[in-house]
Amino acid sequence: MHSTLRMRKSPKQPVHSTRRAALTAAAAFLAGALALTGCGGGNDKSSDDKPSAGGKESGSTVKLPELKGQSLEVAAVWTGGEQKNFKQVLAEFEKRTGAKVTFVPAQDPIINFLGSKIAGGQPPDVALLPQPGAIKQAVDKKWAKPLGPEAQAELGKNYSQGWQDLGKVGGKQYAAYYKAANKSLIWYNAKVFENAGAQEPKRWEELMTAAQAVYDSGVTPFSVGGADGWTLTDWFENVYLSQAGPDKYDQLAQHTIKWTDPSVKQALTTLAQIWGKKDFVAGGANGALQTEFPASVTQTFTGGDQPKAGMVFEGDFAQVNIAETKAKIGTDAKVFPFPAVGGQAPVVSGGDAAVVLKDSEAAQALVTFLASPDAATIQAKLGGYLSPNKSVALSAYPNDVQRKMAQALVSAGDNFRFDMSDQAPQAFGGTPGKGEWKDLQDFLKNPKDVAGTQAKLEKDAAAAYGSGS
Repeated sequence: MHSTLRMRKSPKQPVHSTRRAALTAAAAFLAGALALTGCGGGNDKSSDDKPSAGGKESGSTVKLPELKGQSLEVAAVWTGGEQKNFKQVLAEFEKRTGAKVTFVPAQDPIINFLGSKIAGGQPPDVALLPQPGAIKQAVDKKWAKPLGPEAQAELGKNYSQGWQDLGKVGGKQYAAYYKAANKSLIWYNAKVFENAGAQEPKRWEELMTAAQAVYDSGVTPFSVGGADGWTLTDWFENVYLSQAGPDKYDQLAQHTIKWTDPSVKQALTTLAQIWGKKDFVAGGANGALQTEFPASVTQTFTGGDQPKAGMVFEGDFAQVNIAETKAKIGTDAKVFPFPAVGGQAPVVSGGDAAVVLKDSEAAQALVTFLASPDAATIQAKLGGYLSPNKSVALSAYPNDVQRKMAQALVSAGDNFRFDMSDQAPQAFGGTPGKGEWKDLQDFLKNPKDVAGTQAKLEKDAAAAYGSGS
């Protein structure tokens, strides 16, 4: 995600029940909203930045119990800026309740990490899970506890039905989505585009034209964080969703069609137009496979007029990494929606959900807080974060780029598709060196082997979904 989302993933994330609503409205809104970010500024706040759902930027909106003397452990895979910013949210919870909260850094796959903690008799009280598949596993293993009435009340007030449903298993609410990701974005170095005379593309063909212009100007077009397999699944999902359409996307996510389907061949062949041109990828395939996600972002925005690449694809959370460079978001670092490959531009989302593992008043109170606009507003102000909470004021976000993305996310309502690999069993869609992550890394190394890649993907998916040998 995974990021977060990876998302890591963060981010990577919401939906074990797939959303059938059309993507048209969300895609059109996102394209329109993000078209404005090319001239978006830094920290100015426009007078018309009003929350779409009446959220308030400050003040306490949720009642929390007195928890003095109680201690909690919270586990998540977040590192760096994401972890630092989340700790500020936990500090506010401590201030309001008197509880002491310890952040426990987890590793991917988090289900394996939690399994070892639980086997040792020391599970964290709350975990942030980046895959719907992981939520279901935690429920199936009887680790996760249902959310109490206070947390459910916050979800009902602050979230669309689609985001609530993503946290349900068997009709019961087990998770509250605290962090979301817009995973249909391409960030670009504004100076590189200016020097190349390149324009923001709206369609895949225009993206290839812009890439050629960047290459002709002397800069490698794309930075790819291939050392992290989740970034490659995100590439595939955006191409596939736009090209094959939402119904096929849902079928592949559920493995009701096979990875040997012609629609997968078409998407991989399209991806190979970039991955298969070694001059279009920074360091070629071998270099990309040694580049982790954070470096894939920072190398796009360092090096003056000669960065290692002109563009990098990934979600809104890339802002955390851009902030580690001297580039200013909205001026030096700009963004456009992932171009339409088929009829509509894709809208792929991800997210991290809070799950209670040790049921207590304190654990339930923390998830209730995370489901409130109070918690999300704190992290929204720090940047590099999007909340699916519709009660968070847009003015809480630190720049125009971020506000537009947040507005697009909330306004999309239920009209989105969740990250496909995050819907899959973790053995296929969320484990380093295995399944889809490894198969797409192998494809990046050898983009001519479309049929062989499809066969490996299907073999691994069939084993993970239990639908074959």
